[in-house]
Amino acid sequence: MTGSLVLVQLAGAVALLLWATHMVRTSVEDAYGDVLRLQLRHTLKNPVLAVGAGGALAIAFQSATAVSLLVASFAGSGIVSGTTGLMAVLGADLGSAFVVKLLSFDLSLLVPVAIFAGAVIFLSAERRVWQNFGSILVGIGLLILSLRLIGEASEPLRESRILPVVVNYLSGDPVTAFLLAAVATWLFHSSVAFILLTAALAARGLVPAELGVVMVLGANLGGGLVAAVLSRTMAPASRAVPLGNLAIRGVGAVLALAALMLARPPLDGLGATAALQVVHAHILFNAALVILGLPVAGLVNRAVERMLAYAAPKPRVTLEDREASALDPDALGSPSRALANVSRAVVGVTETIEVMLKSIMELYEEPDRARMEALAALDDRVDRKHAAIKLYLAKISTKGMTDDEARRTQELLEGCVKLEQVGDIIVRNMLVHVRKKLDRHLTFTPEGWRELSDLHAMVLANARLAFNVLISRDPETAFQLVQEKDRLRDLERQTSQRHFERLREGTAKSIETSSLHLDTIRDLKQINSLLASIAYPVLEEHGLIGTTRLRAAE
Repeated sequence: MTGSLVLVQLAGAVALLLWATHMVRTSVEDAYGDVLRLQLRHTLKNPVLAVGAGGALAIAFQSATAVSLLVASFAGSGIVSGTTGLMAVLGADLGSAFVVKLLSFDLSLLVPVAIFAGAVIFLSAERRVWQNFGSILVGIGLLILSLRLIGEASEPLRESRILPVVVNYLSGDPVTAFLLAAVATWLFHSSVAFILLTAALAARGLVPAELGVVMVLGANLGGGLVAAVLSRTMAPASRAVPLGNLAIRGVGAVLALAALMLARPPLDGLGATAALQVVHAHILFNAALVILGLPVAGLVNRAVERMLAYAAPKPRVTLEDREASALDPDALGSPSRALANVSRAVVGVTETIEVMLKSIMELYEEPDRARMEALAALDDRVDRKHAAIKLYLAKISTKGMTDDEARRTQELLEGCVKLEQVGDIIVRNMLVHVRKKLDRHLTFTPEGWRELSDLHAMVLANARLAFNVLISRDPETAFQLVQEKDRLRDLERQTSQRHFERLREGTAKSIETSSLHLDTIRDLKQINSLLASIAYPVLEEHGLIGTTRLRAAE
């Protein structure tokens, strides 16, 4: 077998490993994510239980990174302290190490059983939760299969002339091996997958135990780096958790590497084979991090928070704060120029409304008090812009104003009023629902959340159509917007009907969140109606309003 063919087969096996790991994680999040998040919120109140909770969640998700980002969001929301969150993430790293140990056993018999049972459940089940359970089983089967394929694909490498040279070089240069493992783990975005690959190669005698342990330390550094980089867009309070974890794991990995290079301790006590020594070294390292990291977790968290506060940009006045800059008072004597200025200002309002509309559903999924306050501040900005536009329109000279310009003035005024009303619904109604959901620890059923997400996605798409109509006055876009209003009305009716069916079935979550669910549907429908009404003046002007209503009636 040629070397290129061996590499292709090995790459395919590694790709299957990564895909299977991703499949299990996303299916667990989809099926049980709400329950796990709710339980984690309560458990994290106790710092001691936080370590165990983080470990258990990492085993369920098969990813310490996913747990790190989840806990970071809780810390940013003020649900848990940064120190407690850091303890939970250290526990998650240890739980992830036990996942590697579990998957290192000979589980080949489970491959056909898991894939067959999972496929049957997925194809025959109608409820989403059972379909996800089937996906989890299939993912576990594919994950175990990928490990076997990695072993089979790497078998011809025993006869390679190049591999011993590379291995010998890395064995003599542990720092390079350490850094390569960190980079590879970052590329994999999964320390579990990389360490399983290392253990599989060690089991075939392709990687000696000493080199494998060095690569394990590098993988731990890379695993901490993944979560730290993925959290870069979060608020500073959220970023402190993954950055603190990176600091502890990074320092621990470097110190362990130095000790390994200087003392060269025997590895026989870690297991009878090189593969076991690699796996057990990973567990031992993360157990040591938990023991040694817990006492300094508070100190590390405070240091990271101070660093983030120091690095945060200082508040400054931005161009966005100059809300009325487009409303040039010198143009008030020329209706055409003034209306062009108003159109520019209205574009700014539509952009803010779009941000608010997107953000509110993100807050439904993951409530965050800081982001909730930021959303309320956006509504204040819309109110100020609306007041400035309304006053400016009132000052435009009517002398020499054409009928088209008078009609355009009214359209812009009415459109801006509707946008301001949309902002009020988002903040005064939907944001109140978010606070209620957060305070009462409520979670939607997976089916209910999917239905609300679908409804919101359609409203967001219609909002973009409405913004285009308001600025371009295109009759085809206006006609499409009114048609989409009819489609959304049908979807809203079906969503409400399915919700009542779940109530009749006695689904606990549906009962707890019934008013929240129905109120959200009502608010989204009201927002859509306001946005769709922007199309009517354009349709009336082109003589299409009657036809549209007849079609809607049909």
